[in-house]
Amino acid sequence: MKRLLSVVALSACLTMMAQAEAPKADAKADAKTEVTQTKEQGANVINLAGKQRMLTQKMSKEALFIAKGINVEANTKALKKTAELFDKTLKGLVDGDEGLKLPKTTDKDILAQLAKVSELWASMKKSIDAVAGGKADKATLEAISKENLPLLKNMNEAVQMYAKASGSKLSPEMAKTINRAGKQRMLTQKMTKELLLVANGIDADANKENAKKTGELFESTLKDLTDKCKNEEIKTQLGVVAKLWADYKDIIVKADTSDASLKKAEEMNIPLLKNMNKAVKMYEASAK
Repeated sequence: MKRLLSVVALSACLTMMAQAEAPKADAKADAKTEVTQTKEQGANVINLAGKQRMLTQKMSKEALFIAKGINVEANTKALKKTAELFDKTLKGLVDGDEGLKLPKTTDKDILAQLAKVSELWASMKKSIDAVAGGKADKATLEAISKENLPLLKNMNEAVQMYAKASGSKLSPEMAKTINRAGKQRMLTQKMTKELLLVANGIDADANKENAKKTGELFESTLKDLTDKCKNEEIKTQLGVVAKLWADYKDIIVKADTSDASLKKAEEMNIPLLKNMNKAVKMYEASAK
Protein backbone atom coordinates (compact mmCIF):
# COMPACT_ATOMS: atom_id res chain seq x y z
CA MET A 1 0.00 0.00 0.00
CA LYS A 2 2.83 2.36 0.89
CA ARG A 3 4.49 1.61 -2.45
CA LEU A 4 1.23 2.35 -4.30
CA LEU A 5 0.87 5.67 -2.50
CA SER A 6 4.47 6.52 -3.29
CA VAL A 7 3.93 5.77 -6.98
CA VAL A 8 0.74 7.88 -7.03
CA ALA A 9 2.52 10.74 -5.25
CA LEU A 10 5.47 10.57 -7.60
CA SER A 11 3.14 10.53 -10.63
CA ALA A 12 1.25 13.56 -9.33
CA CYS A 13 4.50 15.38 -8.64
CA LEU A 14 5.80 14.69 -12.14
CA THR A 15 2.48 15.84 -13.66
CA MET A 16 2.63 19.09 -11.70
CA MET A 17 6.23 19.67 -12.76
CA ALA A 18 5.35 19.04 -16.40
CA GLN A 19 2.43 21.47 -16.19
CA ALA A 20 4.68 24.06 -14.58
CA GLU A 21 7.31 23.69 -17.31
CA ALA A 22 4.81 23.75 -20.21
CA PRO A 23 3.99 27.48 -20.00
CA LYS A 24 7.70 28.26 -19.85
CA ALA A 25 8.30 26.26 -22.99
CA ASP A 26 5.31 27.89 -24.67
CA ALA A 27 6.54 31.31 -23.56
CA LYS A 28 9.94 30.62 -25.06
CA ALA A 29 8.30 29.48 -28.30
CA ASP A 30 6.09 32.58 -28.38
CA ALA A 31 9.07 34.84 -27.70
CA LYS A 32 11.01 33.16 -30.48
CA THR A 33 8.06 33.58 -32.88
CA GLU A 34 7.67 37.25 -31.90
CA VAL A 35 11.36 37.95 -32.55
CA THR A 36 11.19 36.13 -35.89
CA GLN A 37 8.09 38.06 -37.00
CA THR A 38 9.54 41.35 -35.89
CA LYS A 39 12.76 40.69 -37.77
CA GLU A 40 10.84 39.89 -40.96
CA GLN A 41 8.63 42.96 -40.59
CA GLY A 42 11.31 45.46 -39.58
CA ALA A 43 12.09 46.62 -43.12
CA ASN A 44 8.38 46.73 -44.01
CA VAL A 45 7.57 48.96 -41.03
CA ILE A 46 10.27 51.47 -41.99
CA ASN A 47 9.15 51.30 -45.63
CA LEU A 48 5.45 51.95 -44.93
CA ALA A 49 6.08 54.54 -42.23
CA GLY A 50 8.42 56.24 -44.69
CA LYS A 51 5.80 56.01 -47.42
CA GLN A 52 3.48 58.07 -45.22
CA ARG A 53 5.83 61.04 -45.70
CA MET A 54 5.33 60.75 -49.44
CA LEU A 55 1.54 60.52 -49.09
CA THR A 56 1.41 63.87 -47.22
CA GLN A 57 2.98 65.49 -50.28
CA LYS A 58 1.10 63.44 -52.87
CA MET A 59 -2.32 64.41 -51.56
CA SER A 60 -1.25 68.08 -51.34
CA LYS A 61 -0.05 67.92 -54.94
CA GLU A 62 -3.29 66.29 -56.11
CA ALA A 63 -5.35 68.99 -54.41
CA LEU A 64 -3.30 71.65 -56.21
CA PHE A 65 -3.68 69.94 -59.59
CA ILE A 66 -7.45 69.95 -59.01
CA ALA A 67 -7.39 73.65 -58.10
CA LYS A 68 -5.47 74.36 -61.31
CA GLY A 69 -8.13 72.52 -63.32
CA ILE A 70 -5.72 69.84 -64.54
CA ASN A 71 -7.27 66.40 -65.07
CA VAL A 72 -9.76 67.13 -62.29
CA GLU A 73 -11.71 63.86 -62.33
CA ALA A 74 -8.62 61.62 -62.23
CA ASN A 75 -6.89 63.75 -59.60
CA THR A 76 -10.01 63.83 -57.41
CA LYS A 77 -10.18 60.03 -57.53
CA ALA A 78 -6.45 59.81 -56.76
CA LEU A 79 -6.77 62.31 -53.89
CA LYS A 80 -9.47 60.23 -52.20
CA LYS A 81 -7.40 57.04 -52.53
CA THR A 82 -4.25 58.73 -51.21
CA ALA A 83 -6.07 60.12 -48.16
CA GLU A 84 -7.67 56.73 -47.46
CA LEU A 85 -4.30 54.96 -47.69
CA PHE A 86 -2.64 57.48 -45.37
CA ASP A 87 -5.43 57.03 -42.84
CA LYS A 88 -5.38 53.22 -43.06
CA THR A 89 -1.59 53.00 -42.74
CA LEU A 90 -1.50 55.40 -39.79
CA LYS A 91 -4.06 53.28 -37.94
CA GLY A 92 -2.15 50.14 -38.96
CA LEU A 93 1.09 51.49 -37.52
CA VAL A 94 -0.65 52.11 -34.20
CA ASP A 95 -2.90 49.04 -33.90
CA GLY A 96 -1.35 46.62 -36.38
CA ASP A 97 -2.76 45.63 -39.78
CA GLU A 98 -2.53 42.08 -41.08
CA GLY A 99 -3.25 43.13 -44.66
CA LEU A 100 -0.39 45.64 -44.60
CA LYS A 101 1.81 43.19 -42.65
CA LEU A 102 2.22 45.76 -39.90
CA PRO A 103 2.73 44.65 -36.29
CA LYS A 104 1.14 46.67 -33.51
CA THR A 105 3.47 49.40 -32.26
CA THR A 106 4.26 48.94 -28.56
CA ASP A 107 7.02 51.53 -28.08
CA LYS A 108 5.48 54.29 -25.92
CA ASP A 109 7.60 57.06 -27.42
CA ILE A 110 6.69 56.08 -30.98
CA LEU A 111 3.01 55.81 -30.04
CA ALA A 112 3.18 59.32 -28.56
CA GLN A 113 4.70 60.59 -31.81
CA LEU A 114 2.03 58.84 -33.88
CA ALA A 115 -0.59 60.51 -31.69
CA LYS A 116 0.85 63.89 -32.74
CA VAL A 117 0.65 62.80 -36.38
CA SER A 118 -2.97 61.70 -35.89
CA GLU A 119 -3.89 65.09 -34.42
CA LEU A 120 -2.26 66.98 -37.30
CA TRP A 121 -3.87 64.66 -39.83
CA ALA A 122 -7.34 65.20 -38.35
CA SER A 123 -6.94 68.92 -39.06
CA MET A 124 -5.49 68.60 -42.57
CA LYS A 125 -8.00 65.91 -43.54
CA LYS A 126 -10.79 68.50 -43.34
CA SER A 127 -9.10 70.56 -46.07
CA ILE A 128 -8.33 67.47 -48.18
CA ASP A 129 -11.94 66.29 -47.89
CA ALA A 130 -13.13 69.77 -48.88
CA VAL A 131 -11.09 69.72 -52.11
CA ALA A 132 -12.19 66.14 -52.83
CA GLY A 133 -15.76 67.39 -52.39
CA GLY A 134 -15.28 70.14 -54.97
CA LYS A 135 -14.21 73.07 -52.76
CA ALA A 136 -10.78 74.09 -54.05
CA ASP A 137 -10.90 77.78 -53.08
CA LYS A 138 -7.76 79.72 -52.16
CA ALA A 139 -8.45 79.62 -48.40
CA THR A 140 -8.58 75.81 -48.49
CA LEU A 141 -5.40 75.63 -50.57
CA GLU A 142 -3.63 77.97 -48.17
CA ALA A 143 -4.71 75.75 -45.27
CA ILE A 144 -3.19 72.72 -47.04
CA SER A 145 -0.04 74.72 -47.76
CA LYS A 146 0.23 75.58 -44.07
CA GLU A 147 -0.64 72.15 -42.65
CA ASN A 148 1.18 69.69 -44.91
CA LEU A 149 4.73 70.40 -43.73
CA PRO A 150 4.08 69.96 -39.98
CA LEU A 151 2.37 66.67 -40.87
CA LEU A 152 5.36 65.66 -43.00
CA LYS A 153 7.92 66.66 -40.35
CA ASN A 154 6.16 64.81 -37.54
CA MET A 155 5.70 61.71 -39.69
CA ASN A 156 9.40 61.90 -40.54
CA GLU A 157 10.21 62.01 -36.82
CA ALA A 158 8.22 58.80 -36.37
CA VAL A 159 10.17 57.16 -39.21
CA GLN A 160 13.48 58.08 -37.57
CA MET A 161 12.23 56.56 -34.33
CA TYR A 162 11.22 53.33 -36.07
CA ALA A 163 14.61 53.15 -37.80
CA LYS A 164 16.41 53.62 -34.48
CA ALA A 165 14.18 51.10 -32.69
CA SER A 166 14.84 48.46 -35.36
CA GLY A 167 18.08 47.74 -33.46
CA SER A 168 19.24 44.18 -34.08
CA LYS A 169 16.42 43.52 -36.54
CA LEU A 170 18.21 45.42 -39.30
CA SER A 171 21.77 46.58 -39.65
CA PRO A 172 21.99 50.33 -38.90
CA GLU A 173 23.31 50.92 -42.42
CA MET A 174 20.41 49.07 -44.08
CA ALA A 175 17.83 50.84 -41.90
CA LYS A 176 19.39 54.17 -42.89
CA THR A 177 19.48 53.24 -46.59
CA ILE A 178 15.82 52.15 -46.69
CA ASN A 179 14.91 55.37 -44.87
CA ARG A 180 16.87 57.58 -47.32
CA ALA A 181 15.62 55.75 -50.40
CA GLY A 182 12.10 55.98 -49.03
CA LYS A 183 12.52 59.70 -48.49
CA GLN A 184 13.27 60.07 -52.21
CA ARG A 185 9.67 59.05 -52.94
CA MET A 186 8.50 61.93 -50.79
CA LEU A 187 10.80 64.37 -52.59
CA THR A 188 9.29 63.48 -56.00
CA GLN A 189 5.93 64.63 -54.66
CA LYS A 190 7.20 67.55 -52.59
CA MET A 191 8.94 69.18 -55.55
CA THR A 192 5.83 68.72 -57.70
CA LYS A 193 3.67 70.18 -54.93
CA GLU A 194 5.96 73.20 -54.71
CA LEU A 195 5.72 73.67 -58.48
CA LEU A 196 1.92 73.61 -58.18
CA LEU A 197 1.96 76.10 -55.30
CA VAL A 198 3.82 78.48 -57.62
CA ALA A 199 1.27 77.79 -60.37
CA ASN A 200 -1.60 78.52 -57.97
CA GLY A 201 0.00 81.77 -56.78
CA ILE A 202 0.64 80.66 -53.20
CA ASP A 203 3.92 82.05 -51.80
CA ALA A 204 5.28 81.90 -55.35
CA ASP A 205 8.79 83.26 -54.74
CA ALA A 206 9.41 81.09 -51.68
CA ASN A 207 8.10 77.99 -53.40
CA LYS A 208 10.25 78.57 -56.50
CA GLU A 209 13.26 78.42 -54.21
CA ASN A 210 11.82 75.47 -52.31
CA ALA A 211 11.28 73.50 -55.53
CA LYS A 212 14.86 74.15 -56.61
CA LYS A 213 16.27 73.03 -53.23
CA THR A 214 14.10 69.92 -53.17
CA GLY A 215 15.23 69.01 -56.68
CA GLU A 216 18.87 69.48 -55.72
CA LEU A 217 18.44 67.29 -52.63
CA PHE A 218 16.76 64.57 -54.69
CA GLU A 219 19.62 64.59 -57.19
CA SER A 220 22.43 64.54 -54.62
CA THR A 221 20.77 61.75 -52.63
CA LEU A 222 20.17 59.70 -55.77
CA LYS A 223 23.84 60.02 -56.71
CA ASP A 224 24.96 59.02 -53.22
CA LEU A 225 22.63 56.00 -53.13
CA THR A 226 23.91 54.91 -56.55
CA ASP A 227 27.58 55.36 -55.66
CA LYS A 228 27.22 53.31 -52.47
CA CYS A 229 24.99 50.58 -53.92
CA LYS A 230 26.68 47.17 -54.23
CA ASN A 231 23.61 45.37 -55.57
CA GLU A 232 23.70 45.54 -59.39
CA GLU A 233 19.93 45.07 -59.81
CA ILE A 234 19.18 47.92 -57.44
CA LYS A 235 21.85 50.07 -59.09
CA THR A 236 20.22 49.43 -62.48
CA GLN A 237 16.85 50.50 -61.06
CA LEU A 238 18.39 53.67 -59.65
CA GLY A 239 19.68 54.31 -63.17
CA VAL A 240 16.08 54.19 -64.46
CA VAL A 241 15.16 56.78 -61.84
CA ALA A 242 18.13 58.95 -62.89
CA LYS A 243 16.97 58.96 -66.54
CA LEU A 244 13.44 60.00 -65.57
CA TRP A 245 14.81 62.72 -63.30
CA ALA A 246 17.04 64.07 -66.08
CA ASP A 247 13.91 64.62 -68.19
CA TYR A 248 11.97 66.27 -65.35
CA LYS A 249 14.72 68.31 -63.71
CA ASP A 250 14.50 71.55 -65.71
CA ILE A 251 10.78 71.99 -65.02
CA ILE A 252 11.40 71.75 -61.28
CA VAL A 253 14.65 73.71 -61.01
CA LYS A 254 13.31 76.53 -63.19
CA ALA A 255 9.80 76.32 -61.65
CA ASP A 256 8.36 76.34 -65.16
CA THR A 257 4.59 76.70 -64.76
CA SER A 258 3.65 77.00 -68.43
CA ASP A 259 0.68 74.86 -69.50
CA ALA A 260 2.97 72.50 -71.39
CA SER A 261 5.30 72.06 -68.41
CA LEU A 262 2.46 71.50 -65.94
CA LYS A 263 1.05 68.85 -68.25
CA LYS A 264 4.47 67.21 -68.43
CA ALA A 265 4.83 67.44 -64.64
CA GLU A 266 1.55 65.58 -64.21
CA GLU A 267 2.68 62.92 -66.67
CA MET A 268 6.18 62.48 -65.23
CA ASN A 269 5.94 62.74 -61.44
CA ILE A 270 4.13 59.43 -60.95
CA PRO A 271 6.52 57.30 -63.09
CA LEU A 272 9.38 58.94 -61.16
CA LEU A 273 7.64 58.06 -57.89
CA LYS A 274 6.80 54.49 -58.94
CA ASN A 275 10.32 53.72 -60.10
CA MET A 276 11.81 55.13 -56.92
CA ASN A 277 9.32 53.05 -54.95
CA LYS A 278 10.44 49.97 -56.90
CA ALA A 279 14.00 50.65 -55.78
CA VAL A 280 12.85 50.97 -52.15
CA LYS A 281 11.10 47.60 -52.35
CA MET A 282 14.27 46.07 -53.78
CA TYR A 283 16.25 47.45 -50.85
CA GLU A 284 13.60 46.06 -48.49
CA ALA A 285 13.73 42.61 -50.12
CA SER A 286 17.53 42.55 -49.89
CA ALA A 287 17.30 43.13 -46.13
CA LYS A 288 15.33 39.93 -45.47
